[in-house]
Amino acid sequence: MASALNASAPGFLLQGFSEFPRLRPVLFLLLLAAHLATVTGNLLILASVAAAPRRPPMLLFLGQLSAIELGYTLVVVPRALVDLAAPSPARGRPISWWACAVQMQLFVGLGGAECFLLAAMAYDRYVAICHPLRYPAVVTTALCARLVLACCLGGLAVSLGLVTAIFRLPFCGSHLLVHFFCDITALLHLACTRSYVDELPLLGTCLLLLLLPASFILASYGALATALRRLRAPGGRHKAASTCASHLAVTFLHYGCATYMYVRPKAAYTPRRDRTLALVYTGVTPLLYPLIYSLRNREVTAGLRRALAWRPWPSQTLGKALVGA
Repeated sequence: MASALNASAPGFLLQGFSEFPRLRPVLFLLLLAAHLATVTGNLLILASVAAAPRRPPMLLFLGQLSAIELGYTLVVVPRALVDLAAPSPARGRPISWWACAVQMQLFVGLGGAECFLLAAMAYDRYVAICHPLRYPAVVTTALCARLVLACCLGGLAVSLGLVTAIFRLPFCGSHLLVHFFCDITALLHLACTRSYVDELPLLGTCLLLLLLPASFILASYGALATALRRLRAPGGRHKAASTCASHLAVTFLHYGCATYMYVRPKAAYTPRRDRTLALVYTGVTPLLYPLIYSLRNREVTAGLRRALAWRPWPSQTLGKALVGA
């Protein structure tokens, strides 16, 4: 990547939504509202995890997932909001090659860490339901910490390889990105070469970050389904299935959107449609994750009550004690 990125590189132009001047204020308000709600929701989940008197493995995984989602949306949305609020030139706002590379690195790395983390959470559910007696000995706090670290390092390592491969491609002619951030498909669309070799880095990344974790998740839930069929008590079966509902919903959202966005041949990329889909993928979908977990997870809702609970001042407590006495 060092050969492609240098001080004299012209960088790119982010078109954003500059061709829709009347629509930009509406997009700004909608994206700002979704962003503030997403940040608030993830911060509340992190506060509920911190306020929990005990932190089972799934709650620790959920806190890490919220931290990743928080970083994920902060990588893309603030820059998009600034570009929407500022007077935009007709051809877009400039972004340097280094800034573009760093943004893509963080975006792909955090997204990849989330893919691996969802697989780790599927393993947690598998052990909890299929081997409940061994669960405390197998899924320990130390194991959770190692899994979280491995997920983050794995996502960043794969994203570094992808970004290096993409920024070594030759970009000739226009450097206008029909997008509001440095997305993979937007940069591949600008590459001069048209060989299938250009798609190999993206295909390899999709294999490592999407297909392999998704295969592991499917295998885990296949074993879970087999174990649930063996349960004779309907109540126990319903309780076990409900513990997986939130994870399944988030998994389908994340993998479904990512697969539709990136597991496609280069010829199928349409910059303007991809830009609209990315707006939903980065601005709206992360908003749903805190809602899903806060509504489905009793430990999260209990932690939220503790985190938001009003505690009287010491003088008020002393006054009540004296009155009671």
